[in-house]
Order: sequence, then C-alpha cells, then structure tokens
Amino acid sequence: MRYVDEFRDGALAGNIAAVIAREADPARTYHFMEFCGGHTHAISRYGVTDLLPSNIRMIHGPGCPVCVLPIGRVDQAIRLAIERGVILCTYADVMRVPASDGLSLMKAKAHGADVRMIYSAADALKLAQTNPEREVVFLAIGFETTTPPTALVVQQAQAAGVKNFSVLCNHVLTPSAITHILESAEVRQYGTVPIDGFVGPAHVSIVIGSQPYSHFAEEYRKPVVIAGFEPLDVMQAILMLVRQVNQGRAEVENEFTRAVTPEGNLAAQKVVSEVMELRQSFEWRGLGVVPYSALKLRPAFGEFDAELRFVLQYTPVTDHKQCECGAILRGVKRPTDCKLFGTICTPENPMGSCMVSSEGACAAHYSYGRFRDIPVVV
Repeated sequence: MRYVDEFRDGALAGNIAAVIAREADPARTYHFMEFCGGHTHAISRYGVTDLLPSNIRMIHGPGCPVCVLPIGRVDQAIRLAIERGVILCTYADVMRVPASDGLSLMKAKAHGADVRMIYSAADALKLAQTNPEREVVFLAIGFETTTPPTALVVQQAQAAGVKNFSVLCNHVLTPSAITHILESAEVRQYGTVPIDGFVGPAHVSIVIGSQPYSHFAEEYRKPVVIAGFEPLDVMQAILMLVRQVNQGRAEVENEFTRAVTPEGNLAAQKVVSEVMELRQSFEWRGLGVVPYSALKLRPAFGEFDAELRFVLQYTPVTDHKQCECGAILRGVKRPTDCKLFGTICTPENPMGSCMVSSEGACAAHYSYGRFRDIPVVV
C-alpha cells in the first residue's frame, strides 16, 4: 500500500472483520486497550467497533496528553499569566481545559491575560526573541512525540543567549503510564477493567521504538501490537492481538512497520536525554500520582525551567464531582455513562478534559457516535 485511501478500503476492512469474527473465541471476552487518543479517534470515526464481534471490547486508555493534564498544572499556567504578567503560550487544545474557579487559559485571555496559541515549540522561542522586554513561558505538554521539539528549543535558547524564555514542562511518558495501569494499587482502588492486550501508540513509537514495550509482554504477559492510525491499521492490530491471546502468546508485534523501528528515532532520543531528566513523581488526571512518569529540565538548563524561575508550587485540585473523565481514562466507564455527556458537557462547552481535546474519548464519541448508546424512551 502506498496511498492513504488504500488504508481505508471498505472491502478490505470487511475481509479483516470476517477473519476477526471467525478467529475470536465465542467462549471468551477480549479486552484490548488502545492507549493513544489518535486510535480512539480513528475507531470512532470509522466505526471500527461496529465491525467487531460483541465479545471484543475496546477500552479507551489515557493516551491523550491534554486529557491527562491535571487541573493543578493548568492553574499554574493561569497564575503565571494573570499574576506575573508573562506571555503564556501553548497548543490549541490546552487553551480550553477547565481549571479552578471556572477558568481556563482561554477565559483568562478574555480577562486580559496575555495567553497565545502557538503551533510549535519554535513559535514560543520566536515570541521571546521578538518580545525581549517580556517574560515568555511555554506551557509544554505531550508524550514522547512532542518532547524532542521542546528539548531542541531549550538548547537553541541557551545557545542564542535568550534570557526571557522558559518552559513549564509537563511532558509525560507512555510506558510508565501503562505500567501504572497494570500494577498500581491506587489505580485498582479507583476502579479498573481487565486488559488482555494493548494497541501500542503510533507516533510515540516512532520516537521511542518498539523495544520499550517488551517489559509488558515479558513481565506482565500482555501482548502489545503497535499500530498506525488508519482503520485497516487498527483492525489488523486487533486481529494480531486476538491471535496472540488465542495462542497464549505475549509478544511485542509491529503492525506499523512503515514508520516504527525497534530502536526508534535515536537523534530525537539523544536531544531529550541531553536536556531533560525524570521527575520522581507526577500527577496524571485519572491515574493519580505516577512515579517516574514525566520529565523536567536538567540542572544545566535550569535557567529555562519556569518552575524554578518563578518558584512555582504545585497544588493538586479535585476534578468536578460529576465529571467522569478519570473513570473514562481508565476504561471503567464509557462517555455515555457520564451524566454530563452531551447535555451540559459538549465540545462547545466542555466540563472535562476528555471533551476538550479532539483526541479525547468523549469528544470522539460525541462527534461520531453520540446517538448510538442513548437509550430510546418509549
């Protein structure tokens, strides 16, 4: 296959669906978690669930960086913009994440704070260079995919001697979150569902490679199949997971061979390791505090660390009592199990992060399947 349309071929999808139906054991139930929000979006958009047997359940994992960003981290950014008068810049989806006191970065902007949407980390550094009289803070979020650009601009800022630029670093790590889901007593306390295997993330795996997932196959006996974002990619990965479970295997397989290698992008890994180091702990929305699951700037780049520059303290904040984002991120509940879904909480007026992000489970379900699970009142 060479063109995108070939990965969306309806006839091929029907053939794969028929094979999955034939090979799925009717005597058992399969629970597969697609960790990445991009896969959640693809499954909803292309109706993949409708093509699967009823005994295969896809669990939407916490693989959307906007969705797992806790309220307390957004509060830090808002305080910087309002109280410290910095130019606060970040990506589009983050602008609308609900924070404390009914605020978001977008609403803080409406109140007069200088909050700006950017398209890349390089845009943030350019803002600092063109506004030398102002402090510019880049609220950096994302998994391993967006971490190298952040590390690179920090290196560039140091080399260029830019003194008014800093990063509020909220980059998090995929393997640590998967480990936490599998073994954490805290997560089990919040509620979990059985997981028989994982659809491994695509873009993250381009950076880190397939090797880091071996741990889950070898120690936890959970198969992992790395998949691309097209519907045929996802369906082929599900078929590969079904076969592993049926055969009692737990291996890391790579469906996305056109982009992912075992070792990943070594140049990207190098720049990240030079600039960043592990945090001892970091709070994830829906998962609680996850040890060694996030990154911060190394001491050699401490002058560009906004937490150090502005002496920021982190304060955890409880989510909205009726918002079920935490349970949805763990696969315990579906979007339609939330009382707010589709009524008070919509993409135009989001109450939780799962509805804010275009890759969030609630936003995907609202856009592509919101009427499917609503009971009919007779």
